[in-house]
Amino acid sequence: MKKMEPAAKVSWSLDNSPSSSSPAKNFCHRNLKMFLAALSFAYFAKALSGSYMKSTITQLERRFDIPSYLIGIIDGSFEIGNLLVIAFVSYFGAKLHRPKIIAIGCILMSFGTFLMAMPHFIIGRYKIETSVRSSVNSTSNLPPCPESSTELARAGDRPSIIPSEGCERESSVSMWIYVLLGNILRGIGETPLQPLGISYIDDFAQSENAALYIGCVQTISVIGPVFGYLLGSLCAKIYVDIGYVDMETVTITPGDARWVGAWWLGYLIAGTFTLMSAVPFWFLPKSLPMPVDKHDSSCTPEQTRFIKDSPTLEHKFRPEEPVDLYQMTKEFVPTLKNLLGNPVYIIYLCVTIIQFNSLIGMVTYKPKYIEQHYGQSASKANLLMGMINIPAVALGMFSGGVVMKKYKLCIMGAAKFAFGTSLLGYFLSLFFFAMGCENSKVAGITVSYSGVEGSSNQELALFSDCNSGCSCSGREWDPVCGVNGITYVSPCWAGCASTTGSGRNTAFDNCSCVALTETQPGNLTATLGQCPRRDSCDRIFPYFLALSVLSSFIISLGGTPGFVLLVRCISPELKSLALGVHTLATRTLAGIPAPIYFGAIIDTTCLKWGNKMCGGRGACRIYDTSAYRIVYLGLTLGLRTISFLFCISGFALLKTHIQKEQNHAMDNGITELEALKKEESGSADGETPL
Repeated sequence: MKKMEPAAKVSWSLDNSPSSSSPAKNFCHRNLKMFLAALSFAYFAKALSGSYMKSTITQLERRFDIPSYLIGIIDGSFEIGNLLVIAFVSYFGAKLHRPKIIAIGCILMSFGTFLMAMPHFIIGRYKIETSVRSSVNSTSNLPPCPESSTELARAGDRPSIIPSEGCERESSVSMWIYVLLGNILRGIGETPLQPLGISYIDDFAQSENAALYIGCVQTISVIGPVFGYLLGSLCAKIYVDIGYVDMETVTITPGDARWVGAWWLGYLIAGTFTLMSAVPFWFLPKSLPMPVDKHDSSCTPEQTRFIKDSPTLEHKFRPEEPVDLYQMTKEFVPTLKNLLGNPVYIIYLCVTIIQFNSLIGMVTYKPKYIEQHYGQSASKANLLMGMINIPAVALGMFSGGVVMKKYKLCIMGAAKFAFGTSLLGYFLSLFFFAMGCENSKVAGITVSYSGVEGSSNQELALFSDCNSGCSCSGREWDPVCGVNGITYVSPCWAGCASTTGSGRNTAFDNCSCVALTETQPGNLTATLGQCPRRDSCDRIFPYFLALSVLSSFIISLGGTPGFVLLVRCISPELKSLALGVHTLATRTLAGIPAPIYFGAIIDTTCLKWGNKMCGGRGACRIYDTSAYRIVYLGLTLGLRTISFLFCISGFALLKTHIQKEQNHAMDNGITELEALKKEESGSADGETPL
């Protein structure tokens, strides 16, 4: 009866499952569970540090006096690090020890995160740009409005403002370069996580569970930003030089445009978590047992070939092949050409690149949008992102994986589901245009000194008859709020004649510019800080948050199905490379440029720039709210509109691709059936003499 074994083997292969599939169906190797836990924690640590980086963009702008486009370059440097090594790590790493390569990457990420915090320990103390510092620290209060000639006031050149002695030393080295280099190192270290981690799961998990496992990992990676933004909110409340300065002498609050929180503290915490995530990967094997029902009806013949060649009804280990670097290098270019020759994959790349441009640009500057548009502090903006918006995304990612598993969506079903959720979220996002706030009333910038609405970018508009007798500098930004509800650039520009109190309790009296709109002659005072937003803006803000949560949840529903679509339309030997090229393309063409051009466009809406200690333009102090909303939302939704046009051709190509695969599978099925009949006939003839 030994000659019947081949027939039994082929018969099992055509059935695509063993007769007793219950034990195998629920099979999950303990090392796979450990890998899932380790990869989830690594994704969490990576997302924690990445989201914390985005939560500190306004802090970094103010601390290093740099514009938004330069912050975009720093943020995009993470993708630059990926660009340097992603293709090679994806291709060669798939043939080497994937868990240990991921561990090395986690260590590099942690070192990069620690490097980003280094400037705080080598740069000097943060000096607040204020015109009242001398009067606060002095025994006698200096008048905010010193008398001078009209010509000097018009020139905006206040003699008392001169560069400090440490100016040349601090300007010789740009401290933000360390943040840039640290973020590049983070990008290099993060490279192996997605292509090697996801392909490892898809190789050794059952097909029906792979989507759920990937969804779980992706969900954990979205939970990471929750803690990242919460950490950013906590650190933004703490003054940057806490422990080194007397907080009673700090005249600004966390809601002030000059406030800088303890941005460096969060990087130390995030770096520690990332370093810890590297430990479990050192104890995981190169490969795991592979379940026999790895394939399903949606797999192509190439994807099921290794199952059909299985010699037993039990799970098997992937054969360990000796590493041949020369052969691997020789096959790299032909393999890449084979991958890029897949039209479905190319269209998928185009769609995701455009949508990632929209997503990355929107997420990077959303906390800043909340700050500038709705008058919230950086701490509150980060808190809202972490507690409300990010959990909605995590729930959507997880729900998408559950939908994939429950309804057993095929490739076309996953594509339709991802497209439908994205389109619905797009239409909901259009309502953001109607949820705008008016500009803050800032005398000489958004309104005239008499309170008439209007916008002007000219600093000469700050000059008025009410402050013509003061030698006010056009460079300073030390806003005060008049009792008339109008913000003035400084006590000097408000025409205030005297000062009372000290520190945060400083008040300014006899402000001549306040008298232009104040009906009560005796009440001409102003206090430190900008005036609060109007009540109408406060009423709109909760609706903005609710719509933001709903649209984020709906869009993220298609995240997991869209990602599984990428994995399922590629043959197994190209899977890691496909994921790597996808990551490379999206980060090169979206992750790097999107924060830069989003930041550059946002910079065009600035109405008042700060000034560096040694001269030159610093960080923006106030934006044109309406223009900010139009360019920010318009660019975000415009990119998504373009991506939908590619989806139309993508559906046509995907349908053709599936039809070809079905025809190919049918032809192979007929051929195998004929081979089976011949083999069974030969086996029966061989047993007749017995």
